[in-house]
Amino acid sequence: MAELYNLKTFSSETGDLTVFENIIPGQIQRVFYIYNAGEGSRAGHRHHLAWNALICLNGSCRVYNNNGKGEEYFHLTNPRQCLVLKPEDWHTMDQFSEDAILLVVSNQLYDKDDYIYEPYPNQVMVASE
Repeated sequence: MAELYNLKTFSSETGDLTVFENIIPGQIQRVFYIYNAGEGSRAGHRHHLAWNALICLNGSCRVYNNNGKGEEYFHLTNPRQCLVLKPEDWHTMDQFSEDAILLVVSNQLYDKDDYIYEPYPNQVMVASE
């Protein structure tokens, strides 16, 4: 199941420095970010191999997760939070605030064959918490 981490942050009078290290296995192969997402839902898949780490750098969003055994919602509201999605975690992101910037870090390069779009057979998508 996905896991929410609080990233190590160093604060001083000159600002905050948050560190992303030793969070996902392997090397970082891909980094992208989502912004101007509007009202829609993003993702709707899981992976064969890729681990992804999600950090909402600005604003907020909600992440739905289902690993075939359970489901959970996560609210990313702080750039110190990092949600790690394992390959088996079928997920969607929605409820983006107007100013949301969602950073995604992956240990795999993009490969269309790594994506599994079919939800789990027992998956019941709930519209809200």
